[in-house]
Amino acid sequence: MKSVELFSGAGGLALGLELSGCRHEALVEFNSSACRTIQYNINRGQRLVKNWNLYEGDVRDISFKKIVDGVELVAGGPPCQPFSLGGKAKGMSDVRDMFPEAVRSVRELMPRCFIFENVKGLLRKGFATYFNYVILQLSYPSLVRRNSETWMDHLARLERVRTSGHKQSLEYNVVYRLLDAADYGIPQHRHRVFIVGFRSDLGVEWNFPMATHSEDRLLWDKWITGDYWQEHGISLKKRPLLSADAKARVLSLEHLFKDKPPQSSRYKTVRDAITDLPDPQERNNVPNHEFRGGARMYKGHTGSLLDEPSKALKAGAHGVPGGENMIVFPDGKCRYYTAREAARIQTFPDDYIFASSWTESMRQIGNAVPVQLAEIVGRSVLAQGELK
Repeated sequence: MKSVELFSGAGGLALGLELSGCRHEALVEFNSSACRTIQYNINRGQRLVKNWNLYEGDVRDISFKKIVDGVELVAGGPPCQPFSLGGKAKGMSDVRDMFPEAVRSVRELMPRCFIFENVKGLLRKGFATYFNYVILQLSYPSLVRRNSETWMDHLARLERVRTSGHKQSLEYNVVYRLLDAADYGIPQHRHRVFIVGFRSDLGVEWNFPMATHSEDRLLWDKWITGDYWQEHGISLKKRPLLSADAKARVLSLEHLFKDKPPQSSRYKTVRDAITDLPDPQERNNVPNHEFRGGARMYKGHTGSLLDEPSKALKAGAHGVPGGENMIVFPDGKCRYYTAREAARIQTFPDDYIFASSWTESMRQIGNAVPVQLAEIVGRSVLAQGELK
């Protein structure tokens, strides 16, 4: 499927959609460091990106028709800082709110479908009205805000169109859902809002893919069969102690499922993701796998346990915050993730190289969509008969 992506960042969403069967004709990104990473991988001929055409610049200055035509899918992650729990949360009053440009891309390119994603903060109560405004604009992209209208006036006009049932020249059937990446086999609890729309004349029926992985199965494989520990060669003496809460949960699972395990696959853990990587404190040839010292734990800065899915990797406005980018080992010791380990947590391919410092690479990785999650959503969208 011929596609274009806006706000590409370091390429997480784009890589996943490429794996799903999309063929990106153009990518647009403003951040020079993120562009440097994408261009570096293009130049070295990385298998998924070697044919990408990257446009570095402000999307507001882009005429979409001049860079690409005949697009079937538009995708992207409009900058999330206006809605992020870790940011200043100014929402629509933030100059970095790029949802208007996302709507413009749909209006100008009239794709068969689109996939946009953002942080879960977009669903906060304080943004409910604006989020509804975004959804209605994506539903009726040809109903442009007039110069004389405030955004609330425009919202009211869109609401009248929606309730009237009158068909417009360009309409999309839009759905959204908050997804946790861990539920789909990504070794990280990462909540992202996905917004998917299909052009209404296609008559497509679609729903988000069902979750495939669960914490219940991870608990089962750890504490009932022991399969998880055996898979990783962890002896009984080296296994962590089971907390009282976890013990109660395991007893409940035994009662609920009897001798049959939950049908889902188990959550993937940090250990699953990085176990075959060498110790970064020793010399190695793995790209982006350099040790960074200075990690420590304190209240509110506790890191991610090795044998659980990682906490969501972060990329705050003032560097790497909160301890989420830190591993905690069973013996209580901790250290920062290397950029390669973080990339594994985000399911980037090992041959996709980040061409920046550790801090900047972690920022790019922390801002990204997990590649595997993007692939799963993309495959589901492309699986519709009309879109193959």
